[in-house]
Amino acid sequence: MKPIYIDYLNALDIEALDMTDAEIIGAVEAGLVAQGNGQTVIEPRVHLEPDPSFNGHFNVLRGYVAPLDAAGVKIVGDYVDNYLHGLPSEFGILNLFDPRTGTPRAILDATVITDMRTGAVTAIGAKHLAKKTSKVLGHIGARGTAYWNVRLLNHLFDFDEIRVHSRRPESRDGFAAKLSADLGKKVTAVADWRACVEGADIVVEASRLPEPQPLLKTEWIKPGALVMPYGTMSAVELSLTDIMAKIVVDDWGQCKGGKFGSLRAHVETGRLSEQTLHAELGQIAAGRRPGRQSDDETILFWHRGLSLSDIALGKAMLAKAQAQGIGQRLRFA
Repeated sequence: MKPIYIDYLNALDIEALDMTDAEIIGAVEAGLVAQGNGQTVIEPRVHLEPDPSFNGHFNVLRGYVAPLDAAGVKIVGDYVDNYLHGLPSEFGILNLFDPRTGTPRAILDATVITDMRTGAVTAIGAKHLAKKTSKVLGHIGARGTAYWNVRLLNHLFDFDEIRVHSRRPESRDGFAAKLSADLGKKVTAVADWRACVEGADIVVEASRLPEPQPLLKTEWIKPGALVMPYGTMSAVELSLTDIMAKIVVDDWGQCKGGKFGSLRAHVETGRLSEQTLHAELGQIAAGRRPGRQSDDETILFWHRGLSLSDIALGKAMLAKAQAQGIGQRLRFA
């Protein structure tokens, strides 16, 4: 057997790549288009909870993207109390394989990949589902994915007003300060959910609640807004889906099962079903289903996170790394 090598990109390598906003969005949208064209296999994520007292769990995501000739498995730990230890809430590793032989091809630090691709899906959802004239963003949550939500949404919309809120004042204030510096515009930290959400054209709910609690009120949603809730625990009222002209998800197979997710109660009560679902985002990105059709539509987009987005962004990073001589090659066999 000839020697087998795998490409390895650690967190420092990925930082050195300096991926642009356009590169991130472009890579992830290509994966969504492949999904919409039926060129992917997505296995619903599974979870490992080692011990309830640890206040965290692992997500295992698996997928295959035919146009990229890649299969992948990503494992992400999601631990709510990690900030107490000076650690990010999420650590991840992405493994890429040859889909024909199973030969391992690459290992990438997936912590920032998870953040970037989540932000990209949020932004791509808004690209297709928000009003083109959207100028006010309300963002709940300040965890790792939140930064890329705001940054990539602003890349597409160049907001006049950005409001952010999270439970801890030091968290939201620091988040607003970093965004203000990086985006070159004022980002305002607000003290409560209502001040953040009410009147916003685009609302993102990325909270980290320990248990479901309806903190985001349906009555605060502006007619014609796009609402994107994706917290692990639901923070929305059951009535939220009642005001929506369209409900879109990233993958119905994932959204309809499991115990986690912001619209879990809506699935269980039949408010969200195959009959009430408008489309998956990939179908819209591929031009197979319509996105927003008028400014009057109030639209909800729920994404759980797709393995194919990790695979697509990981492949784009590997290509850029190889072109720039970044990363390491490890002998596998």
